[in-house]
Amino acid sequence: MDRNELNQYKNIWVYAEQRQGKLTPVVIELLGEGRKLADVRGVKLNAILLGQDMDELAKELISYGAETVYVADDALLKNYTTDAYTKVIVDAVHEIKPEIVLVGATHIGRDLAPRIASRLNTGLTADCTKLEIDPEDGKIKQTRPAFGGNIMATIICPDNRPQMSTVRPGVMDKAPKDDSRTGEVVKLNIDLKESDIRTKVLEIVKSAHEKISLTDANIIVSGGKGLGTPDGFKLIAELAEALGGVVGSSRAAVDAGWIDRSHQVGQTGVTVKPNLYVACGISGAIQHLAGMKESDLIIAINKDPDAPIFGVADYGIVGDLYKVIPEILEALKAVK
Repeated sequence: MDRNELNQYKNIWVYAEQRQGKLTPVVIELLGEGRKLADVRGVKLNAILLGQDMDELAKELISYGAETVYVADDALLKNYTTDAYTKVIVDAVHEIKPEIVLVGATHIGRDLAPRIASRLNTGLTADCTKLEIDPEDGKIKQTRPAFGGNIMATIICPDNRPQMSTVRPGVMDKAPKDDSRTGEVVKLNIDLKESDIRTKVLEIVKSAHEKISLTDANIIVSGGKGLGTPDGFKLIAELAEALGGVVGSSRAAVDAGWIDRSHQVGQTGVTVKPNLYVACGISGAIQHLAGMKESDLIIAINKDPDAPIFGVADYGIVGDLYKVIPEILEALKAVK
């Protein structure tokens, strides 16, 4: 694009992913990060919402900081399909011309964003963990892990618009909610026919990952290869239940086949920021630390006093987890 074409694009969009009438948590994170970028750039933070009967969700997006919510409301959009959502968003981008589009790196976002970028002939930086913006020319520096998380690459898209990023859930701070906020809801005129959609949704079955919801959990108890056996996760689950949390794991435990990949925390798994993270038998490889080091409080239990996990832990217990955890469980029972 030449400079005149680039200048036609303005404002920041957040794709407001919803599932069965409920916003996914990453949308609130994108609005929080989008607000910072919009304030630096001096532009508006908007959202685009697709579905059926979306009036209440549009109001919710405004309460989280969206200034304008573009709504595509149609029975054909009730459930996500790649064809329908791609066509509607691409048409809206052509018409309204946002300079930045942010999408959560969820299962849906990872499917949708590349299709949109390809149709728009623009770039896409996937799985970003950090975003910065130049206030003058609007270029965003999009940082993402590379080579298994061993280095961080920063990418720009100087010659095409919109600039597009998928952002890893659990990395950005959530936008504060304020029900007194006001904003504009704009209903999009969509051109969508049933023949445009090559797939048909017959049934929606929640995945194990959705049931676990690591990114939403306030407390996570994770186990690693230090458990010595897959049966060790029974003890991890018992501690997680006692604390009111969920079970996580290291990549090593997943690769060993001890637990499903939906539990994996780390650079190649899920990035989390719970109030409490308990790492049991996890040495603390770089890729695991990258996925949990922003937790508010970290407790590590490991037999090796030199384990890297102790470098990020707020509290460390050097000892056999099979002795330490039962004592913690007894103490928890005593205070209940």
